[in-house]
Amino acid sequence: MIDLKFLRENPEIVKQNIKNKFQDGKLPLVDEVIELDAESRKTQQEADALRANRNAISKQIGGLKENGQIEEAEKLKEEVSKYAQKLAELEEKEASLQEQVKKIMMTIPNIIDPSVPIGKDDSENVEIQKYGEPFVPDFEIPYHREIMEKLNGIDLDSARKVAGNGFYYLMGDIARLHSAVISYARDFMIDRGFTYCIPPFMIRSDVVTGVMSFDEMEAMMYKIEGEDLYLIGTSEHSMIGKFIDTILKDKDLPYTLTSYSPCFRKEKGAHGIEERGVYRIHQFEKQEMIVVCKPEESMAWFEKLWQNTVDLFRSLDIPVRTLECCSGDLADLKVKSIDVEAWSPRQKKYFEVGSCSNLGDAQARRLKIRVNDGAGSKYFAHTLNNTVVAPPRMLIAFLENNLNEDGSIRIPEALRPYMGGKDVIK
Repeated sequence: MIDLKFLRENPEIVKQNIKNKFQDGKLPLVDEVIELDAESRKTQQEADALRANRNAISKQIGGLKENGQIEEAEKLKEEVSKYAQKLAELEEKEASLQEQVKKIMMTIPNIIDPSVPIGKDDSENVEIQKYGEPFVPDFEIPYHREIMEKLNGIDLDSARKVAGNGFYYLMGDIARLHSAVISYARDFMIDRGFTYCIPPFMIRSDVVTGVMSFDEMEAMMYKIEGEDLYLIGTSEHSMIGKFIDTILKDKDLPYTLTSYSPCFRKEKGAHGIEERGVYRIHQFEKQEMIVVCKPEESMAWFEKLWQNTVDLFRSLDIPVRTLECCSGDLADLKVKSIDVEAWSPRQKKYFEVGSCSNLGDAQARRLKIRVNDGAGSKYFAHTLNNTVVAPPRMLIAFLENNLNEDGSIRIPEALRPYMGGKDVIK
């Protein structure tokens, strides 16, 4: 959510940003929120004037009573009661206007960074750099489900009976590999100075609306029936939520946290060939990283975060590339985003395995995450998040890039301690 004062003073900048994100339908909202805000401030001024008059008359009443002028005091009391009724009406109107302003402000997209390329959708994202040499072996690589099934590592049919499409049982060495990747990613981030955290896997609605847009919320989140609780779609949500309605100390920044969690997503419209595997599913596990920092440091942290993911994949011999997300592919709260994609020898192309985002002060403004600068002023922190690793997709890249012709799987040296010393899965 952008600053209302900024929108009030720079409506054309906000409108151009909306155009850059190809959301022209939202353009009228800028003028609408300006009108509502003006009416709200006018109502507030009227209410403030009434309160001042009421307080002045109340003092007069006290003075009249002290002087024994009871009749005059009673007349003024009648006047104060009229003020009270009018004041209640103004306060109700003011609250309603402020709620309307807030609702609209939460749908107006954040101001994107000037470096973001302008484009309509993910087809116009821009490749930045490749890391590692993409390799295609001289033997056919099966679909990842077939690789897992030959190793007795997955049971989708039983999962479908138990929970439906989009779920799985991982078994044996594949299940162990899944856990090994998560444990390795955890230690990888701890070694880079991040504090390890296991967060709540459910969050309240005020946290949900604080960390994501309404469209994302509808497309992703599972609601717990009868309770003000949602299953998290990523641990970033509860990690950022940890700081809701807090005033942090400037000297304590940045907060750098890495978290493990299961994740739950509706994945609406996710049908087709990928249902046969674990590429797009309703339940998975993930290692995440988040940073809460000073505004002037957020872009430096942004570069560090996506580099962590690149370094982790390269330490496991998986070629990757980075893509700059264009304006139309950015969620409304994001200032800038980079996707990390892993190489698929089977498809002979890259596919997304993680996303790094700088949200500026949008989440902090919604969640009231403020920082005391030590000199009597407060400002909103900047928040960032990035996927360390999400094993279902990561497993696809891992299996395809480490598959031997006989169907066995190589275990890179870095992962062997987490696999009981194994160097191959047969």
